[in-house]
Amino acid sequence: MGEVLTTMKIMPDSPEEDLEAIKATIESSMPEGAKIHEIAEEPIAFGLVAVILQFITEDGEGGSEAVEEMVQAIDGVASIEITGVGRLM
Repeated sequence: MGEVLTTMKIMPDSPEEDLEAIKATIESSMPEGAKIHEIAEEPIAFGLVAVILQFITEDGEGGSEAVEEMVQAIDGVASIEITGVGRLM
């Protein structure tokens, strides 16, 4: 099986949310079988900044579900959106 790179946009509850705390929680809570490729920030509007998470999982059914559930459960996260999925060669 190959590996899949998934890109997720994480929207905080408000512009006042501590993005560093959200990123630290993601780094310390990644499920087994998933590894972080990159974490970045993307300005949205009116002071709101999204966290962009790129992570790698094995190509298989439900590959990103554990990461999605973990991120959605973090305090201060309003929503998540998968914005890209691609196989790594």
